[in-house]
Amino acid sequence: MGTMFYARGVFINRSYDELNLVEPLLVRELHEDYLLSGAELVETNTFGANSVRLRRFELQGKVAEVNTAGVQLAREAVDHVREKHAIEAWVAGSIGSLGLKPDDADDAEAVYAEQVEALHCAGVDLFFIETVTSIFEAEAALHAVRRIAPAVPAVVTVTVTDAGNMADGTTPEDAARRLEAAGAAAVGCNCSDGPNLVLQTVERMRRETELPLVAMPNAGVPNCVDGRSIYLSSPEYLASFARKALRGGALIVGGCCGTTPAHIKAMRSSVRAVQAQADGMETPQARVQAAAAVEPVPLAERTVIGRHIADRTFVTMVEIVPPRGIDSRQEIAGARMLQALGVHAINVPDSPRASARMSAGALCLQIEREVGIDTVLHFTCRDRNLLGIQGDLLGFSSLKLRNVLCLTGDPPKMGSNPDATAVFDVDAVGLLRIARDMNHALDVGGQSIGQSTGFVLACAANPGVPDMDAEVRRFAAKVESGAEFAITQPVFDLRLLETFLRRVETFRIPVVAGIWPLTSVKNALFMRNDLRVSMPDTIVERMSRQTTPEGSRAEGVAIAQEMLAESKPHIQGVQVSAPFGRYELAAQVLDSVLEPVPDPSRQVEQLMQAQEVA
Repeated sequence: MGTMFYARGVFINRSYDELNLVEPLLVRELHEDYLLSGAELVETNTFGANSVRLRRFELQGKVAEVNTAGVQLAREAVDHVREKHAIEAWVAGSIGSLGLKPDDADDAEAVYAEQVEALHCAGVDLFFIETVTSIFEAEAALHAVRRIAPAVPAVVTVTVTDAGNMADGTTPEDAARRLEAAGAAAVGCNCSDGPNLVLQTVERMRRETELPLVAMPNAGVPNCVDGRSIYLSSPEYLASFARKALRGGALIVGGCCGTTPAHIKAMRSSVRAVQAQADGMETPQARVQAAAAVEPVPLAERTVIGRHIADRTFVTMVEIVPPRGIDSRQEIAGARMLQALGVHAINVPDSPRASARMSAGALCLQIEREVGIDTVLHFTCRDRNLLGIQGDLLGFSSLKLRNVLCLTGDPPKMGSNPDATAVFDVDAVGLLRIARDMNHALDVGGQSIGQSTGFVLACAANPGVPDMDAEVRRFAAKVESGAEFAITQPVFDLRLLETFLRRVETFRIPVVAGIWPLTSVKNALFMRNDLRVSMPDTIVERMSRQTTPEGSRAEGVAIAQEMLAESKPHIQGVQVSAPFGRYELAAQVLDSVLEPVPDPSRQVEQLMQAQEVA
């Protein structure tokens, strides 16, 4: 609330709690903004509405008035959105720390009791004792709640320093034990220095208590920009945190300082995705009702790529990025050349790096109809809600576009249209589950769609991520949710690929390795620093020794050919990217694994002519 008041011009030298009395419409509007963004629990604007903090503004005599108004405004917001939008939510009475010393324990409980009495009489659903820096204050607040409102649940979240403990030295483990003994209904961590520290704290608490856990970090560490405290963690970053927190054992996730409605919206979408995944993991075919479901035809009978995957053929694919405009002649000519060389399929990304391009489905349809080669359609959750996902999948199946790579999608802020919004109703795991059920002729609601969509489902994998444990768990979830083969991010370090393949051996599906022919040392550094691709120093050194564009491209092709030769015994195929539309580089990389063709020169000539036109 403080972040949003500040953003709307309320100076920090005012009592934000007093706004319940002097700016009630502003307070209520902010509550509604968060509710409409997906919040299921809102806290009253009463964090500092106790006599100790209100005394600084000579408002210590208005504790009951400020807290009562705070509850009423939050309740009005909840009732309003319930009536207009059928949204249900709870109201939590926010109780902040006092900053007193342990010697003042009796005084602390008395101060808390006054605020608890007001919040309880006004009708809160629960109490939220938060940002507590000393265990004695937390216990004092809990004692006040248990004495005045024993039937109302109390959640307690502590704040920790960089060292990982509360300011008074109490460890998260000890805090969890003592707060459970004092009667907390749930415990956790809020505020602190951003998501990572909060996640670590919650994981430590999990070892010591069976209580529900709460994770509510700041939106990163604030930075001072032009005299204002700005929180720079993006909504997408907090969405990623929400997934990790839920998988780490948290039951309640949210945000503290710097968390705007946009952050909550992104986190809510993440929560939906994790819930969808959890349902699928617990009962892999729970949504496939025997009465309505049909059995899809065998993988080998669905598409050409499906047949190659089923027959254990070494699959070759080349990625062709859709054009920024409406002229796709260069891409179609490239696909025609690659088909003549023996490439099995064309991969078409879905607005890669969140850039605005021709839709992947449109280009796939043109390539399949004009060239006759199989395509693999990249399909992301970024731009579509559940209705759009189902509608597009049904449309693609009807158009015979049935090889689908299910992806979460790059966040819009990464691309050329940063003001665009993301949907993320589900992530890649949830998308796979939806498409898998459609293969059984069922929609998201378990209703029959008449016949199987016949998709061949692929997922992405990244052997080069720093957190291999998390990547393996996520890969397992994708396989469980219906993935039938995997395509990796570009691989430049064979050791990482081998390690990943060993880790997934017990639930492994066919793996197609991504190969990228570098075009310059700048390209290599961009992939390492911007795309976070694992790039060995030896490769950067090799590229840096090249002095001409031609030499750099030749060295990039040589590195890619070496990577293909070394990885071939471990994989079932390769996807080669065509950097900057240079399809001839992809063809050179694949030269050793492609079947010879009579004469591809005509196709090469057509490609060059199309490039000249473009």
